Amino acid sequence: MDAENRLKVLSGVRSLKVLVIGKGGREHALCWKLKQSPRVTAVYCAPGNAGTALDVQNVSIEANDHRGLLQFARREGIGLTVVGPEEPLVRGIVDLFQRDGMRIFGPRKDAAELEGSKTFAKDLMRQAGIPTADYRVFRSAPDAEHYILSREVSLVIRSRGRSTIRHTLHCRTAAESLEAIERILDPREMMAPGVQVEIEERNHRRVFGSVADARDFVLGRPLGLVLKADGLAAGKGVYVCNNLRQALQAIDEIMVRRIYGQAGDTLLIEERLDGFETSVLALTDGRTIVPLESSQDYKRAFDHDEGPNTGGMGAFSPTPRMTPELMEEIEREVLVPAVHALKRARRPFRGILYAGLMLTNQGPKVLEFNVRFGDPETQVILMRLKSDLLDALDGVVDERLDRVRMEWDPRPSVTVVMAAEGYPGHYERDHPIENIDLADRMPDVKVFHAGTTLRSSPGEGREPRIVSDGGRVLNVTALGDTLEQARDRAYEAVRAIRFPRGHYRRDIAEKLPAAK
Repeated sequence: MDAENRLKVLSGVRSLKVLVIGKGGREHALCWKLKQSPRVTAVYCAPGNAGTALDVQNVSIEANDHRGLLQFARREGIGLTVVGPEEPLVRGIVDLFQRDGMRIFGPRKDAAELEGSKTFAKDLMRQAGIPTADYRVFRSAPDAEHYILSREVSLVIRSRGRSTIRHTLHCRTAAESLEAIERILDPREMMAPGVQVEIEERNHRRVFGSVADARDFVLGRPLGLVLKADGLAAGKGVYVCNNLRQALQAIDEIMVRRIYGQAGDTLLIEERLDGFETSVLALTDGRTIVPLESSQDYKRAFDHDEGPNTGGMGAFSPTPRMTPELMEEIEREVLVPAVHALKRARRPFRGILYAGLMLTNQGPKVLEFNVRFGDPETQVILMRLKSDLLDALDGVVDERLDRVRMEWDPRPSVTVVMAAEGYPGHYERDHPIENIDLADRMPDVKVFHAGTTLRSSPGEGREPRIVSDGGRVLNVTALGDTLEQARDRAYEAVRAIRFPRGHYRRDIAEKLPAAK
């Protein structure tokens, strides 16, 4: 044993190999940061992407191949495995590794249900007194539709002949309104000249010439509900519904067409919260809780928070709204009760606890819990971490987090997601990306790969090309003395990259997202 390793052993410091499971930008950031640890001798990523292939060593094992991952970890003498995505956690990879005596970072299957079932999470919050939106749970589409159509609309519906009112019905709910339209109006009669339907809402009257138009008006009544598939849906099973029509369409997609599979067996409908959306990530070993630096992500696909929801189009850290007083309140009212409730339920939680929050006029309320590092929040947070990430993860696994001290760069960071054209809808793969190395060489810039892979180039001796292999493709991340400087550096790096078949938001960190 050489003098350096002998000193490490005597001081209680262990050198080890690390395996990171996953293939996105979050996993690239974890690999990049863990590689900086003086105690790490090798970092592997399974299955990884083009960026992890360049920074560490990829392993051709998919994240859902738990047995294959365990065999690799055992064979290579992996000292710590870090799970990136939620699905392996929910399916019990931590339990499998622990039964085999292997060290692994993340919650066990029973604790991971906090993300695996939104119903379980909401019930736990209710029992623990954690502030969250009111909710209802449904296990059939007809029951959910009945609940939506029972919402109060308070309409007066009249049918008119050429010059007289023929019928007048006062309708309290949407269901009553739709029934009234069908009952008092014969569709064939509506085609006759002069026959119309009048709908009065708060003394404002509208006249329609067809049953279909009248129904469409009723279904367009404002609604403040959020519908969620209960199980894992790759971050896409959440519908913020502004009217009855959208809510019924969400029920159809989740429970009838079943576009999320078994995740839609159960449906959660909750009241929409208004305020400012943010998130807090915290390490916990089941006893000690250590919140990480704050961050703010952008969910909508396009500038000015327009377009469909995505997995995240960018982020910055820290967010000015997260004051020390607010962080203390969130730890006291949300994080501590959640960890204690899981412990009382004999589901001890060890890993990273992610609380998605809405800062309302009544204080912070929980939108959702995740049981893994956020994406793209991880990229901006780890960009600012100065201390050894391995020490922190070890502290969680060995239940000695109280001895860990984390040090942060005071400078803000910004990440801009470069996505494939068409994302979050249909998109194509295998489009070449160039000049990533130019962006990576810029001061205080790191390009984390998300949906990329390496493709062999035609011709002997030519280097493999980096091509797109997912929806969110690159996370271009930068530090700056100010938020504005970090933003400018990130966008300068974005502009240096050639990805003609990509798109990105141009307003990340430009201003705080508007309260919803």
